[in-house]
Amino acid sequence: MAPIMVWILTNREYFISNGFHESWIAYFAGLIFVIASVTDFFDGYIAREWNLRSRIGEILDPLADKMLTIGAFLGLLISDMVSVWAIYIILVRELFISGLRIDALSKGIDIVSASWSGKVKTVIQMVAIGFLIMEWPFGNEILWLSVLLTLYSGWEYLQRYLDKLQ
Repeated sequence: MAPIMVWILTNREYFISNGFHESWIAYFAGLIFVIASVTDFFDGYIAREWNLRSRIGEILDPLADKMLTIGAFLGLLISDMVSVWAIYIILVRELFISGLRIDALSKGIDIVSASWSGKVKTVIQMVAIGFLIMEWPFGNEILWLSVLLTLYSGWEYLQRYLDKLQ
C-alpha cells in the first residue's frame, strides 16, 4: 500500500488535471495510510494475543512499519510539505538502528524487539504523517515531536546494544 500512497502524494497534478479537487488527493492518500496503519496494528495485536510470534515476524514487522512511514515521509518531502531536516534525521536514525539490529543478530544479541519508546515513536510518527497528509494544523509540530522521540528511542536501542555487548 505504501507505493500507492507515495504515488498519490507525488502526482497531485495528475489528479487535478483529471478533475479531482486537491482535498481528495489528501483523502485518498490519508485513507490508504490509515488502512495500512490499522492492519499493521491488528497484525501485531493478533500475533501477541494468539502467541503467533516468530523471529521472521519480529524482523519483518518493523521493516513493514519503516516502508510505510518512510514512504509517506518521502512522498511528503517530494511534495514539499515537510522539512528536509526532520526527514533526514528520521531516516538516518532508522538506517543506523537497522544496521545495529543486523550486527546484534550476527552476534546473537537480542535487541530486535521494539522498546516502549520505539513503539511510541512509531505512533507519533504515524499521527504526524496523518496530520501532514491532511494538512491539518500542528502537523509540523507533531513531526518535530516525533523527531525528538526518534532520537530518544535510537539512543535507547544503542544503550541496550552496548549493555548487551559487555
